[in-house]
This record gives sequence, C-alpha cells and structure tokens, in this order.
Amino acid sequence: MNIENEFTYNYWQYSIVDHVFTIGYAAMAAGLVYFLVTSKQALPRYRLASALSAVVMVSAFLELLVLSLQWQRTFVWDGAQYVVGDQLFSNGFRYMNWSIDVPALLVQLLVVVGVTGVAFRRGVVIFVVSGLAMVYTGYVGQFYEVGREAPFWVWGAISTVFFAIIIAVVWRTTYGNVDRLPLEVRPMVKGVFWLLTITWMLYPGAYLMPAIWDSADGVVARQMSYTIADVVSKVIYGVLLGIIAQRISRIEGYEPARDAQATALRGGVTEVDAPGRV
Repeated sequence: MNIENEFTYNYWQYSIVDHVFTIGYAAMAAGLVYFLVTSKQALPRYRLASALSAVVMVSAFLELLVLSLQWQRTFVWDGAQYVVGDQLFSNGFRYMNWSIDVPALLVQLLVVVGVTGVAFRRGVVIFVVSGLAMVYTGYVGQFYEVGREAPFWVWGAISTVFFAIIIAVVWRTTYGNVDRLPLEVRPMVKGVFWLLTITWMLYPGAYLMPAIWDSADGVVARQMSYTIADVVSKVIYGVLLGIIAQRISRIEGYEPARDAQATALRGGVTEVDAPGRV
C-alpha cells in the first residue's frame, strides 16, 4: 500500500502526474533512438556503454508506461475529484526497473572512463551488489510508508548506506581516472559525478515524501521528483557519457567520430569523403 492511494485528487493534481509520466516515457523513447543512431560514432571499446544505455531506455520506457496506465486505471472521476477505484497504485514497479537500470548505469561509467581488467571486474561486482542492495532494501521499506512504521525508517536507512557506498565508488571511479583522459573531456567526466550525485539525491527525498509532505500535493511532488530524476540520471547521463566516448574516439583518430563532429558543425551537410579515407 503506497501513500498515493490515501488521497483524492483534483483535476490539476491528477493531470500533472499523468502528464509527467507521459513526458517520462516519451523521453526514454527519444533516448533509445539517440543511442541506437549514435552507437557507432565511438570506438568499439565504448559500444557496451551505448548498448547498456539502450537497455536502460527500454526498461525505463516500459516501467513509466506501466505506471501511467496504472495511474489512469486506479483513479476515477466521480464528478468532483479523482478517487481510488477498483485497483491500487504501486510504486513497486519503479524499484523493479531500478534493479535493472542502476547496475547498467554504473557499469557504463566504468566502460567510458576506461577501467579494464581486474579493476573493471571489481567495479562491476561492487556496483551490482551495492546497487541491488540499495534498491531492494528501499523496496521493502516503501511497503510501510503509509503508517511510517519502524521498518520504513530502518530499511530506508540501510538503503541510504548502500547509496553512500555507490556515490563514494563513483567519485573514486571518475576522479581517480580523470587525469589519464584527454584534457578536453576531463571537465565532462567530473560533471558526470556531480550530475549523478545531485539527481540521485532526489530519490531518497521522494522516498521520504510521505513523512515530509503527507498530502495530495506531496504525491504530485513525489512523482515529479522520481520522474525528473529518472530522465536526468538515465537519458542526460547516458548522452553525456556518449559525448565523452565520441570525443575521446575523435581525439584518437576514429573517423566516424570525426565525421559526426564535422556533420554537426556544418549543420547536417557533409562533404564528399576524400579518397583514401576510411
């Protein structure tokens, strides 16, 4: 039982949440097209990151679409407001989606900053184990959010510990590898850390929303926070990593990356390839 089912909603409150879900899954669909189109504009060693971005987009698109349909089916108009009908709304679908997306997003980072060998395998294990632990402990806690019982706080606190571990490892992964990357991309790599950290802070805030703002307006703020965090930390984060990979590829002389930049600079008009170009 989630807090969303405890309230009635006026037309504006209901519509804002409904539209936020639509923007969310539309952004994921657009992101999927972008990652598929640009996947070969970086060196082959970076293409796993593009593939993982595509997986994240499909997963998040389906999750947000399900939430949108569930929102529409749960609440019915009684002539004055939207009230709970024969179904209940559940945020649990978000956690199932995050159990796929969180490990994928973090492994992308390892690929793009060039972590390899034993360090890569160790990073994958840390990110996957900590990510799933963070998600599933939060999943358990959210079942107790209506009454704000002890498990809500205990499991939320445990989830936050794993969140802190992930952020610490992301910091070490970005700042620990940035000096061996080209100067041009170093500010962007550091920006990835801050983008992920700031946007991920929205998630614990949304988790705590039943205790912070126990009302229909709080529900609206919560769903907006969750969805904004999803779009920024998945679509924009993935695009930023893709740009970093493309720039490194261009600096290393990879022709498709150079051609992509030339096309962008010419506003979509390319010159005929010179003889002998690969």
